[in-house]
Amino acid sequence: MSSNFMNFPKGNEFREIFEVLGDGIFNSDHELWRSHRKITNALINNPKFLWFLARMNTEKLAKGLTPVLNHVASKGVVVDMQDVFQRVTFDTTCMFITGYDPGCLSVDFKDVPFSRAMDEAEEAIFVRHIIPKGVWKLQRWIGFGTEKKLQKAWETLDDVIGGLIARKRKDLSEGVVSKDEAKGVDLLTSLITEQQTFVDGSTHDDKFLRDTILNLMIAGRDTTSSSLTWFLWLVMTHPEVEKNIRDEINEVIPEYQVGKWRIFEAQETNKLVYLHAVFCEALRLYPPVPFQHKAPVKADVLPSGHHVNPNMKFKLGLKGKSRVASAFAMLSRRNGNTEKLASGLLKPFMTQSAVTSST
Repeated sequence: MSSNFMNFPKGNEFREIFEVLGDGIFNSDHELWRSHRKITNALINNPKFLWFLARMNTEKLAKGLTPVLNHVASKGVVVDMQDVFQRVTFDTTCMFITGYDPGCLSVDFKDVPFSRAMDEAEEAIFVRHIIPKGVWKLQRWIGFGTEKKLQKAWETLDDVIGGLIARKRKDLSEGVVSKDEAKGVDLLTSLITEQQTFVDGSTHDDKFLRDTILNLMIAGRDTTSSSLTWFLWLVMTHPEVEKNIRDEINEVIPEYQVGKWRIFEAQETNKLVYLHAVFCEALRLYPPVPFQHKAPVKADVLPSGHHVNPNMKFKLGLKGKSRVASAFAMLSRRNGNTEKLASGLLKPFMTQSAVTSST
């Protein structure tokens, strides 16, 4: 569908299901979607942002993740690594979007209302996919079940994000954050200091900032934490792959540092070709966005050969598609793909950037 993307807009039903996300990139179509995409790409390609992202992740690993893992290991405590990764990505995503660290990752695994509200909102969105529209609308009207949780979560999201926006505006106006130094570093600062008018006449008002922050928070936190969780599980259940990763790391780092604890700089990871291949394979097997639903404006033929009529709703099972041998030229049922990817003979089915840009 990438060749005929404009024929498959989100549509009114999609926006209704995801209404809590407002007019962000997940819910937008056509020119408004292009505007959101342009803003996101400009941030990702900004050298200051890339420097900030690398520094921020390094600090979070050294001062956040490592102390937490050392603490639970010394206490012999069993932890849910999916929860740990989600806390890491929640902090880092919030930092590069707003410039503030919410401190979700800590040894006491404290409850963070912002993160919990996102979880409850996503649960309600999922339930809306699997029960009839009339049922969840009735639940919303009487304030019952996941719809009741969604309304409370919605209020929390608005309050927290509104507070972050007000705080950023105050910091910028008082010179706490220099506009010249911080411009383009985190997304919120960039959006406030670089006003832009969209095709519909709107500007970067607080509602636009709220919708953009929430959409990118969900995209950044959940896709990355899901990918890391499946990656870790796959590596742990395939010891031969773990050995290959360790061997590659030992070949890349200086000999005097072999066996010593360290955190890799961002540019150093470019040399870890096999590790990159394994991560791509994990994304293929367990895509963080396992399905999508679409409805074409005009009749079309899907790559599978199926005909779809205008406004005909259908679901795309990305997880199933990624496991079809003919779609990926799978040459081996086990680790053959990682070896082919590492040697450059196969293109990865899905990359993390493709996941976030496909919305």
